[in-house]
Amino acid sequence: MTRLTAVAALLSVVASTPVFAQCSEADKAALETLDKAWSVATRTGDRAFLTSTLADNFMSVNPTGTVDKATTIANSERNAAQNRANPQAVGTSDRYVISCTQATATITHRNVGGVAAGSTNPPTYSRSIHFLEKRGNKWQAVSTTGHVVNDQQQLTYMEQDWNDAIKAHNADWVAANYAPFASDISSRTGAIENRAQTMESAKSDKTVFEALELSGLNARVEGDVGVVTGINRLKGKDGEGKAFDRSIRFTDTFIKRDGRWQVWATQGTNIQQ
Repeated sequence: MTRLTAVAALLSVVASTPVFAQCSEADKAALETLDKAWSVATRTGDRAFLTSTLADNFMSVNPTGTVDKATTIANSERNAAQNRANPQAVGTSDRYVISCTQATATITHRNVGGVAAGSTNPPTYSRSIHFLEKRGNKWQAVSTTGHVVNDQQQLTYMEQDWNDAIKAHNADWVAANYAPFASDISSRTGAIENRAQTMESAKSDKTVFEALELSGLNARVEGDVGVVTGINRLKGKDGEGKAFDRSIRFTDTFIKRDGRWQVWATQGTNIQQ
Protein backbone atom coordinates (compact mmCIF):
# COMPACT_ATOMS: atom_id res chain seq x y z
CA MET A 1 0.00 0.00 0.00
CA THR A 2 1.39 3.39 -0.93
CA ARG A 3 -0.55 5.30 1.67
CA LEU A 4 1.81 5.82 4.61
CA THR A 5 0.23 8.88 6.12
CA ALA A 6 -2.29 7.58 8.61
CA VAL A 7 -2.64 9.18 12.02
CA ALA A 8 -3.41 7.48 15.31
CA ALA A 9 -4.60 9.96 17.92
CA LEU A 10 -7.40 11.05 20.17
CA LEU A 11 -8.20 14.61 21.11
CA SER A 12 -5.44 15.95 23.34
CA VAL A 13 -7.89 16.53 26.17
CA VAL A 14 -8.19 12.78 26.68
CA ALA A 15 -5.01 11.48 25.08
CA SER A 16 -2.59 13.20 27.43
CA THR A 17 -1.57 11.12 30.43
CA PRO A 18 -1.08 13.10 33.65
CA VAL A 19 2.49 13.36 34.89
CA PHE A 20 1.45 11.64 38.15
CA ALA A 21 0.01 8.58 36.37
CA GLN A 22 1.26 5.33 37.86
CA CYS A 23 -0.48 2.80 35.65
CA SER A 24 1.43 -0.21 34.50
CA GLU A 25 0.37 -2.00 31.35
CA ALA A 26 -1.08 -4.74 33.55
CA ASP A 27 -3.11 -2.14 35.47
CA LYS A 28 -4.49 -0.73 32.22
CA ALA A 29 -5.35 -4.18 30.89
CA ALA A 30 -7.22 -5.03 34.10
CA LEU A 31 -9.15 -1.76 34.01
CA GLU A 32 -10.09 -2.27 30.37
CA THR A 33 -11.32 -5.78 31.18
CA LEU A 34 -13.38 -4.39 34.05
CA ASP A 35 -14.87 -1.71 31.83
CA LYS A 36 -15.92 -4.23 29.18
CA ALA A 37 -17.48 -6.48 31.82
CA TRP A 38 -19.34 -3.43 33.15
CA SER A 39 -20.68 -2.78 29.64
CA VAL A 40 -21.93 -6.37 29.33
CA ALA A 41 -23.52 -6.22 32.78
CA THR A 42 -25.29 -2.97 31.87
CA ARG A 43 -26.62 -4.46 28.64
CA THR A 44 -27.81 -7.70 30.29
CA GLY A 45 -29.14 -6.13 33.50
CA ASP A 46 -26.74 -8.02 35.77
CA ARG A 47 -27.79 -6.60 39.15
CA ALA A 48 -25.16 -8.50 41.16
CA PHE A 49 -22.25 -7.24 39.07
CA LEU A 50 -23.54 -3.66 38.97
CA THR A 51 -24.21 -3.61 42.70
CA SER A 52 -20.61 -4.71 43.33
CA THR A 53 -18.94 -2.47 40.73
CA LEU A 54 -20.83 0.79 41.22
CA ALA A 55 -19.91 2.72 44.37
CA ASP A 56 -22.74 3.57 46.76
CA ASN A 57 -22.35 7.26 45.84
CA PHE A 58 -22.16 6.51 42.09
CA MET A 59 -23.56 9.16 39.75
CA SER A 60 -24.15 9.01 36.00
CA VAL A 61 -24.03 12.51 34.54
CA ASN A 62 -25.93 13.16 31.31
CA PRO A 63 -27.42 16.18 29.50
CA THR A 64 -30.76 15.78 31.28
CA GLY A 65 -29.31 15.53 34.78
CA THR A 66 -27.73 12.98 37.12
CA VAL A 67 -28.78 9.42 37.92
CA ASP A 68 -27.80 7.59 41.12
CA LYS A 69 -26.76 3.97 41.61
CA ALA A 70 -30.20 2.54 42.33
CA THR A 71 -31.78 4.24 39.31
CA THR A 72 -28.89 3.21 37.07
CA ILE A 73 -29.34 -0.46 38.01
CA ALA A 74 -33.12 -0.26 37.61
CA ASN A 75 -32.75 1.33 34.16
CA SER A 76 -30.30 -1.39 33.16
CA GLU A 77 -32.70 -4.14 34.18
CA ARG A 78 -35.62 -2.49 32.36
CA ASN A 79 -33.61 -1.96 29.16
CA ALA A 80 -32.31 -5.53 29.27
CA ALA A 81 -35.86 -6.87 29.48
CA GLN A 82 -36.91 -4.74 26.51
CA ASN A 83 -33.91 -5.94 24.53
CA ARG A 84 -34.74 -9.57 25.22
CA ALA A 85 -38.21 -8.96 23.80
CA ASN A 86 -36.87 -6.98 20.84
CA PRO A 87 -33.15 -7.79 20.32
CA GLN A 88 -30.93 -4.97 19.10
CA ALA A 89 -27.53 -5.07 17.42
CA VAL A 90 -24.72 -5.01 19.97
CA GLY A 91 -22.17 -2.22 19.77
CA THR A 92 -18.49 -2.23 20.71
CA SER A 93 -16.11 -0.21 22.87
CA ASP A 94 -12.53 0.50 21.81
CA ARG A 95 -9.81 3.16 21.62
CA TYR A 96 -9.18 3.08 25.34
CA VAL A 97 -7.18 5.81 27.06
CA ILE A 98 -6.51 4.89 30.68
CA SER A 99 -4.57 6.65 33.42
CA CYS A 100 -4.46 6.01 37.15
CA THR A 101 -2.75 6.49 40.46
CA GLN A 102 -2.70 3.99 43.29
CA ALA A 103 -6.25 4.97 44.28
CA THR A 104 -7.93 6.63 41.28
CA ALA A 105 -8.45 5.84 37.61
CA THR A 106 -9.87 7.55 34.53
CA ILE A 107 -11.07 5.49 31.58
CA THR A 108 -12.02 7.03 28.26
CA HIS A 109 -13.14 5.04 25.23
CA ARG A 110 -15.08 5.18 21.99
CA ASN A 111 -18.46 3.51 21.57
CA VAL A 112 -19.51 2.24 18.16
CA GLY A 113 -23.23 1.57 17.92
CA GLY A 114 -24.33 -1.79 16.56
CA VAL A 115 -25.78 -2.00 13.04
CA ALA A 116 -28.37 -4.65 12.23
CA ALA A 117 -27.37 -7.29 9.70
CA GLY A 118 -28.19 -6.18 6.18
CA SER A 119 -28.66 -2.53 7.18
CA THR A 120 -26.93 0.19 5.15
CA ASN A 121 -27.15 2.69 8.00
CA PRO A 122 -23.81 4.00 9.27
CA PRO A 123 -22.85 3.21 12.87
CA THR A 124 -23.30 5.84 15.56
CA TYR A 125 -20.31 7.05 17.59
CA SER A 126 -20.01 8.33 21.13
CA ARG A 127 -17.37 8.60 23.83
CA SER A 128 -17.57 7.61 27.49
CA ILE A 129 -15.53 8.88 30.41
CA HIS A 130 -15.50 6.89 33.65
CA PHE A 131 -13.96 7.79 37.00
CA LEU A 132 -13.09 5.01 39.47
CA GLU A 133 -11.63 4.76 42.95
CA LYS A 134 -10.00 1.82 44.67
CA ARG A 135 -12.01 1.00 47.76
CA GLY A 136 -11.13 -1.96 49.94
CA ASN A 137 -8.52 -3.03 47.37
CA LYS A 138 -11.22 -3.14 44.69
CA TRP A 139 -11.97 -0.74 41.84
CA GLN A 140 -15.42 0.83 41.94
CA ALA A 141 -16.98 3.33 39.54
CA VAL A 142 -17.91 6.61 41.20
CA SER A 143 -19.01 8.61 38.16
CA THR A 144 -19.55 8.34 34.42
CA THR A 145 -20.40 10.71 31.62
CA GLY A 146 -20.26 10.76 27.84
CA HIS A 147 -21.09 12.60 24.67
CA VAL A 148 -21.78 12.10 20.99
CA VAL A 149 -18.64 12.20 18.83
CA ASN A 150 -18.66 15.12 16.38
CA ASP A 151 -17.33 15.02 12.81
CA GLN A 152 -13.82 16.19 13.68
CA GLN A 153 -13.54 13.54 16.37
CA GLN A 154 -14.94 10.88 14.04
CA LEU A 155 -12.21 11.70 11.53
CA THR A 156 -9.61 11.51 14.29
CA TYR A 157 -10.82 8.05 15.25
CA MET A 158 -11.01 7.06 11.58
CA GLU A 159 -7.34 7.94 11.15
CA GLN A 160 -6.52 5.60 14.02
CA ASP A 161 -8.57 2.83 12.42
CA TRP A 162 -6.77 3.51 9.14
CA ASN A 163 -3.40 3.14 10.82
CA ASP A 164 -4.41 -0.26 12.18
CA ALA A 165 -5.52 -1.30 8.69
CA ILE A 166 -2.15 -0.33 7.21
CA LYS A 167 -0.26 -2.25 9.86
CA ALA A 168 -2.42 -5.34 9.27
CA HIS A 169 -2.39 -4.95 5.45
CA ASN A 170 -6.18 -4.94 5.64
CA ALA A 171 -7.56 -4.50 2.11
CA ASP A 172 -11.13 -4.91 3.39
CA TRP A 173 -10.80 -1.66 5.32
CA VAL A 174 -9.80 0.11 2.11
CA ALA A 175 -12.79 -1.37 0.29
CA ALA A 176 -15.17 -0.20 3.01
CA ASN A 177 -13.73 3.26 3.68
CA TYR A 178 -12.29 4.57 0.40
CA ALA A 179 -14.68 6.44 -1.87
CA PRO A 180 -14.98 4.82 -5.33
CA PHE A 181 -13.10 7.80 -6.83
CA ALA A 182 -10.40 8.02 -4.10
CA SER A 183 -6.77 8.75 -4.95
CA ASP A 184 -3.73 7.63 -2.95
CA ILE A 185 -0.39 9.36 -3.62
CA SER A 186 2.76 7.68 -2.36
CA SER A 187 5.08 9.70 -0.13
CA ARG A 188 7.99 7.57 -1.36
CA THR A 189 7.57 7.49 -5.13
CA GLY A 190 4.89 10.05 -5.95
CA ALA A 191 2.89 7.34 -7.75
CA ILE A 192 -0.90 7.60 -7.62
CA GLU A 193 -3.29 4.71 -7.03
CA ASN A 194 -7.07 4.38 -7.16
CA ARG A 195 -9.09 2.36 -4.66
CA ALA A 196 -8.69 -0.99 -6.46
CA GLN A 197 -4.93 -0.51 -6.81
CA THR A 198 -4.60 0.50 -3.16
CA MET A 199 -6.43 -2.68 -2.16
CA GLU A 200 -4.00 -4.78 -4.19
CA SER A 201 -1.04 -2.94 -2.68
CA ALA A 202 -2.38 -3.63 0.80
CA LYS A 203 -2.44 -7.35 0.06
CA SER A 204 1.03 -7.48 -1.50
CA ASP A 205 2.88 -5.02 0.76
CA LYS A 206 5.64 -6.71 2.80
CA THR A 207 6.44 -3.75 5.04
CA VAL A 208 6.61 -4.55 8.76
CA PHE A 209 5.81 -1.55 10.93
CA GLU A 210 7.38 -1.41 14.37
CA ALA A 211 5.95 1.98 15.36
CA LEU A 212 3.78 4.76 14.00
CA GLU A 213 4.24 7.90 16.10
CA LEU A 214 2.00 10.88 15.39
CA SER A 215 1.95 14.56 16.20
CA GLY A 216 0.44 17.86 15.12
CA LEU A 217 -2.98 16.42 14.33
CA ASN A 218 -5.53 18.94 13.04
CA ALA A 219 -9.01 17.97 11.79
CA ARG A 220 -11.26 20.49 9.98
CA VAL A 221 -14.74 20.04 8.55
CA GLU A 222 -16.71 22.21 6.14
CA GLY A 223 -20.05 20.74 5.18
CA ASP A 224 -19.51 17.24 3.80
CA VAL A 225 -15.74 17.67 3.34
CA GLY A 226 -13.12 17.05 6.01
CA VAL A 227 -9.35 17.55 6.03
CA VAL A 228 -6.88 16.05 8.51
CA THR A 229 -3.24 17.13 8.60
CA GLY A 230 -0.35 16.08 10.80
CA ILE A 231 3.02 14.36 11.00
CA ASN A 232 3.51 10.63 11.13
CA ARG A 233 6.84 9.05 12.11
CA LEU A 234 7.14 5.54 10.67
CA LYS A 235 9.60 2.92 11.86
CA GLY A 236 10.02 -0.64 10.66
CA LYS A 237 11.46 -2.78 7.88
CA ASP A 238 10.63 -2.67 4.20
CA GLY A 239 9.90 -5.63 1.95
CA GLU A 240 13.62 -6.34 1.59
CA GLY A 241 14.20 -6.33 5.33
CA LYS A 242 15.89 -2.92 5.39
CA ALA A 243 15.18 -0.78 8.44
CA PHE A 244 13.61 2.64 7.95
CA ASP A 245 12.76 5.56 10.19
CA ARG A 246 11.13 8.51 8.47
CA SER A 247 8.66 11.28 9.21
CA ILE A 248 5.89 12.28 6.82
CA ARG A 249 3.74 15.39 6.80
CA PHE A 250 0.37 14.34 5.44
CA THR A 251 -2.93 15.69 4.20
CA ASP A 252 -5.97 13.39 4.17
CA THR A 253 -9.21 14.59 2.60
CA PHE A 254 -12.54 12.94 3.36
CA ILE A 255 -16.05 13.22 1.94
CA LYS A 256 -19.29 12.32 3.71
CA ARG A 257 -21.51 10.09 1.56
CA ASP A 258 -24.80 8.64 2.81
CA GLY A 259 -23.92 9.75 6.35
CA ARG A 260 -20.54 7.98 6.34
CA TRP A 261 -17.07 9.51 6.07
CA GLN A 262 -14.92 8.08 3.27
CA VAL A 263 -11.37 8.73 2.10
CA TRP A 264 -11.36 11.05 -0.90
CA ALA A 265 -7.63 11.71 -1.32
CA THR A 266 -4.43 11.18 0.64
CA GLN A 267 -0.93 12.53 0.11
CA GLY A 268 2.25 12.64 2.18
CA THR A 269 5.60 14.44 1.94
CA ASN A 270 8.80 13.17 3.52
CA ILE A 271 10.36 15.50 6.08
CA GLN A 272 14.13 15.73 5.97
CA GLN A 273 15.70 14.55 9.21
